[in-house]
Order: sequence, then C-alpha cells, then structure tokens
Amino acid sequence: MSHPHPDLPVPPALAPDTLRIIPLGGLGEVGRNMTVFEHSGRLLIVDCGVLFPEDHQPGVDLILPDFDYIRDRLDDIEAILLTHGHEDHIGAVPFLLREKADIPIVGSRLTLALIEAKLKEHRIESYQLEVKEGQTERFGPFEVEFLAVNHSIPDGLAMAITTSAGVVLHTGDFKMDQLPLDGRLTDLNGFARLGDAGVDLFLVDSTNAEVPGFTPHERDISAVLDRTFSAAPRRIIVASFASHVHRVQQVLDVAAAHKRKVAFVGRSMVRNMGIARDLGYLRVPPKTLIDLKSIGDIPPEQVVLMSTGSQGEPMAALSRIANRDHPAISVEDGDVVILASSLIPGNENAVSRVINGLTRAGATVVHKGNAKVHTSGHASAGELLYAYNLVKPANVMPIHGEARHLQANAAIAVSSGVPQKQVVLAEDGVVVDLAEGVARIVGSVPCGYVYVDGSNVGGVAEASLKDRRILGEEGFISVVVVVDSVTGKVTGGPEIHARGFAEDDSVFDGIRPELVKAVEQAAEGGNADTYQLQQTIRRTIGRWVGGRLRRRPMIIPVVVES
Repeated sequence: MSHPHPDLPVPPALAPDTLRIIPLGGLGEVGRNMTVFEHSGRLLIVDCGVLFPEDHQPGVDLILPDFDYIRDRLDDIEAILLTHGHEDHIGAVPFLLREKADIPIVGSRLTLALIEAKLKEHRIESYQLEVKEGQTERFGPFEVEFLAVNHSIPDGLAMAITTSAGVVLHTGDFKMDQLPLDGRLTDLNGFARLGDAGVDLFLVDSTNAEVPGFTPHERDISAVLDRTFSAAPRRIIVASFASHVHRVQQVLDVAAAHKRKVAFVGRSMVRNMGIARDLGYLRVPPKTLIDLKSIGDIPPEQVVLMSTGSQGEPMAALSRIANRDHPAISVEDGDVVILASSLIPGNENAVSRVINGLTRAGATVVHKGNAKVHTSGHASAGELLYAYNLVKPANVMPIHGEARHLQANAAIAVSSGVPQKQVVLAEDGVVVDLAEGVARIVGSVPCGYVYVDGSNVGGVAEASLKDRRILGEEGFISVVVVVDSVTGKVTGGPEIHARGFAEDDSVFDGIRPELVKAVEQAAEGGNADTYQLQQTIRRTIGRWVGGRLRRRPMIIPVVVES
C-alpha cells in the first residue's frame, strides 16, 4: 500500500446528487497522477500517469496507479481526460487501455499526438477526441469546459467539471507566465468567470506551493543560455525532459544565433520533437538540425546535443554518457553540459552521480544550482494566492505534490479566506464527496503501488523489492549441507559461498564446525525435517555473520538428505 489509511472506513454507497472524487495517484507524491470522478453510477478519469522509481526500488522500470478500484467498473468509464502530455499524466494510459481498449481518450492536439505514439508501441488502437480551450463537451452526467493554462509543455488544459452536485475546477499542472514563448496565456478571465458563477471545489496544483513569489518567465532563460553558449569553447550538451518543447525551442534558437548545429539524442527526444515539429509546435531554424550520425563531420565548437536524462535516469542518454558507455558520444575536456530542468524529488542522488561522472570526464556542468538555466512549469505561492482570489472557491483540495506541498497549498488557501474546515487534505486512496456545497472525506479505498518490471506488470511485490535491496546492500550467502536421513549426521559440507563480501569464502572456515554441531543437535532433538534444519542453519550463520562481519545478508540454506 502506498498510502494506507486504516483509520478511514470503506466509503458508503454514493448518494444522489453527490460527486465522488477518488485520487488514485499524485497526492503525496510528484507523479502517477490519476483522479476518478464518480456521479450517477458513471466514472470520469482525469489523467493517468506514471511515477519513476527511486534508488530503493531496484529493477523497477515504472510505477503505475492502482486500477483495482475501477477494474470491475471499466464499462462505467465515460472517458479519460488528459490535462497535458507529460509522462506523469499520460504514461499509464496504455496500461489502462490493456484492460479495456475502447475507453475514449480526450485531450489537446499535442497531448493526443504524444499518447498516440505511445499506444502504437503497445499496439493499441483507441478512440480519441481532440479538444481545445473554450470548448465544452458532455460525457454522460459530466459537462466539461476546457480552459487554456501554460506549463512547461504546450497545449495544457484546465477543466471545469459540472454535475448536479456542483462545479469542480481542476487546474492540471499550470503557472501564470505572462510572457509565454508560444503566446498562450493561462485563461485567468475564464477562472474569474467560473469563480463569479460559483466554484464548489477547486483542485489546485501544489508542486511549487512552498516557493514564494512568482515563477520566473520562460523567456528569462534565453539570455542565460546565450551567455553559456558564447563562453563554451567546444561542444555543448543540453539535457532536458523529452517533452519540454519550449526549452528545446530556446536551445534551437540560441544555437542558430551562434551558428551551431543541433542533434537530438535519445529515442524519446527524437520521437517527441518530431511530433512537435510536424504539428507546428516546434519551429526549427533552417539548416540547424542534423542527424546524430553526422556530428563527427562537424567541428566540436559548432555542435549542440539536445539530450534526455536530466533526472539521472540510468538508461537515458546523459547517464550513459556520464558512465562512458554511450555508443556514439563521449565527453572530453572543454565540453559544457547544461542540465535544463528542475529536480524531481527523489532523483537528487542519481543526478549528483551524473554530474560527478561528467565532471570527472572533463566537462563543465551548468545546472539550476549554479545558473538560471531552467524555470519551473508550476505556479509558485504568489500565483496560487492570485488564483484563489480569482476563483473564490467554496472548497479546496490541493493536488499534485508531496505531503509538504499539499500542506503549503492548503495554508495559502486558508490565507486567501477559504475556511480551514473547507480545505480538504487528502492522499492517494482517500475518498472525498461533494454534496450540497460541502466537500468532505468519507472513507478510503485500497491504493497501492503497481510496479512494471520489464514485461511484468504488478507481479513485483514489496517483499521482492526488499529482497533486492538486501541483495544489493548486504550480499548473499548460500549454505549446502548433506544430512544422513537415518542418523541425522552431516555427511557432506557445509559448502558456503558468498557474494557481495570483501572477504573470500575462507572467512567462513570458523563457522563450519558450529554449523555441523547445530544441525546434528537439531536432528537429535527431533527437528530432523528439512525445513527445520534449514531454519537452524539460517539462524546459526546469521548470528555469526551479524556479530563477526556486521552484515545482514540474504541467507539461502539447502539441506540434501542422503
């Protein structure tokens, strides 16, 4: 369970004229965003994203929302509405469509193009409805108005969901950049109009709620990039999210101004920027873009590589470059690497390893800690306060963020005049009902992490991850003992082999006689079955290793009867 709530009951049956909100991801974490709205026996889903694993989840590729709550009600789903095209909002859609492929997907033009590319990889055909700001559509008992918001990817949408229970305004990921690169402003007039008519529940992005003031403009980054490009003596590598069209646009424009060529590095970067270019969201200056294979024909001082891996992902291009195992790119003295992204919480260690690896190889690494090479896509505290004053909501439910972000957002709502009792602090799995103008917590549903490990979805349990952590951190010991099934005497072994220890196997010479003694005494005492003897071996060598070597390895005892 990701967020167990044993103190909360099973929610009651849904009453008439009540809207139920069930977050299945994104509350208490940054990622895995998915919210289910239920009304009149029908369901509407907003976003369906993934969470990327941390160091303590070895071998895991992705983490999905838990679909158990809706698995028996897939026929009740009216549609999946997507706020924008980031992985933490769309990445789990193919896994949900594996359960039922004909659930309609609704989103803006770029968002649908990005999800279509993902669905092709999964060989899924889907029904899609393209929408844009200003448009209103009905999905069963839900009427949804779509509003423009700006974010770190084009075509972001907020959604006003109207039912007989009232109006819910869901911001999606948003900020209030007044000088957006694409000229597309957050629809503050629409927010105010809805607020004047009455918003019963406001679901608000919390990611930057702890950051005071206003998020800097995207345009502020261009000048910093220009200075960095001017000072770079050799090749420049810029790492960013593979969906950050605005940042890639800035890199292309600055590169063209400095007469440099740009090559995209990383499969997702090549795919996403190809989509953005085809749809007109990315404008490539003439003769600027080149194929990665041709960079060897161009002087290093004329090359820019636009790469994935800004979060230290192990298999992404930048990590492979830092580890010196990328097939086409190696870092040399004089190269400049720019990490043009914010750190997602939990990725700090991975990013530090990448920075250190690049620095060791001779590169100068420019990142948000030492230069203004990135600005967030999320509203800071000043913008959130502005939004609350525009919308004047009756109830507020902070979304999208860790617990501290949700708490900070709640405090901003209260400071704007929303009564404390009308600010609902929920986490994944906590069920909230909106009825008669009041939002309140009514229970919880099971809501665990679902791990994707290769082609295995949901087959990896927490116990398996614990075993992996032990193997990685403490090592492994196998003990093989042959026991006479009649006398209980040890007739072979113990053979002891270890992995993950600095010492060789001879370190166990002192424990072998003790193991023989313990096994034979257990057999004489009537504990002669194989399982009992294995437990005896595990306890004996476990105590010895803990006391002598200060380790707690995984111990695999094998008893063979002769």
